[in-house]
Amino acid sequence: MPLPDPTSERTLLHTRTITCEGYARDDGLWDIDGWMTDVKTYDAPNQDRNGIPAGEPVHGMGLRMTIGADMIIRDILAIQDYTPFAMCPRITPAFKQLVGLSLGKGFNRAVREKVGGIKGCVHLVDLLAPMATVAYQTLDEPLYRAAQRAGESEGARPHFLNACHAWRVDGVLAATEFPHAVRNSERDA
Repeated sequence: MPLPDPTSERTLLHTRTITCEGYARDDGLWDIDGWMTDVKTYDAPNQDRNGIPAGEPVHGMGLRMTIGADMIIRDILAIQDYTPFAMCPRITPAFKQLVGLSLGKGFNRAVREKVGGIKGCVHLVDLLAPMATVAYQTLDEPLYRAAQRAGESEGARPHFLNACHAWRVDGVLAATEFPHAVRNSERDA
């Protein structure tokens, strides 16, 4: 369903496109590719590029994050094809500092500590949050089944419970799919 028609006349000035894709690899790992493109509808002044013509990307950059089933980053590659400044691509090696991070709780904070602000590129940092979400969607079935198996044997609570309205621990979906987690939550309360 599209957004409703606007209530006022408008002029498009800027489009940001973010694409994230999840791939299963032959070696048992997963690649999450993310790409961000920013395009303006007008010629933008820019000293480093002698101006940026309308329709040419201001930003065109991406990341490839390799993860295991444990959601730990095994490798990461940063690419910047279009940047507003010639110095921008020099920061891409800094993103290797993310190797070893878990995509679990505290991921966004850890990313900001390692490559936030002047230690990184705000556009690549912004791309990591949707990539983490795509990682969970890509591994959805294996993680879901692992959570069911773990819960049946250990009483573990799946990571996604209480992450949204549908998966609230006191809801029908959680009670149906993970009754052990509901029982454990009631006991913990």
